[in-house]
Amino acid sequence: MRELVLTQDGSHTLFSTHHAVHYHSKFGAITESAHVFINAGLRMKAAEQNEISIFEMGFGTGLNAYMAALEAQKRNLKIKYTAVENFPISLEEYKKLNYPRLLEGKPVSEILEKIHLCDWEAFHFVNENFQLHKKKCPVETLVFRNEFDLIFFDAFAPDIQPELWTADMMKKMYESLKPAGILTTYCAKGSVKRTLKSVGFVIESIAGPPGKREMTRAIKS
Repeated sequence: MRELVLTQDGSHTLFSTHHAVHYHSKFGAITESAHVFINAGLRMKAAEQNEISIFEMGFGTGLNAYMAALEAQKRNLKIKYTAVENFPISLEEYKKLNYPRLLEGKPVSEILEKIHLCDWEAFHFVNENFQLHKKKCPVETLVFRNEFDLIFFDAFAPDIQPELWTADMMKKMYESLKPAGILTTYCAKGSVKRTLKSVGFVIESIAGPPGKREMTRAIKS
């Protein structure tokens, strides 16, 4: 079960009663996604290249994909976006989210609608700038090699989903990135940074979004 929650920047998140955790920061869902994934990840890559391949660990409400699609449209980028989610939200839940009003100034977004309505397990063009492939499966079953420029690592926190923050998982993320690929995450726990470093990442601790002193950016050496 999930409950709709209003965060401090006026944007919605969901609260998972099963895991007893919010999908986004209570200090601002849109603010957190913009800071951790768009500013610290996508815009850094966009400064170097126009075509960007992204993997998202934890599709959730679709907010990160939606913001990436808007960024692609704004900057005329070509983004190929793969997202994994083992427990997708329902269409009824996504329709309650207020992201279009805050990000596009409209009650309904064609982009967000396509992101949620397109079939799983196949690539779809959301618009001419953004291609989406949603995968409904455990991330442990996926194997990628040198495929992505950028990873949005947005799993629930290590104390909620410890199996997604292990050395084996981070090695999988490392191997899925192209050389000089970037992984960004809101998590700044010392144990997570040590794990990332142990599999080969170069770690950058940078300022976090509201409510968090730091976040982590990891670069494939």
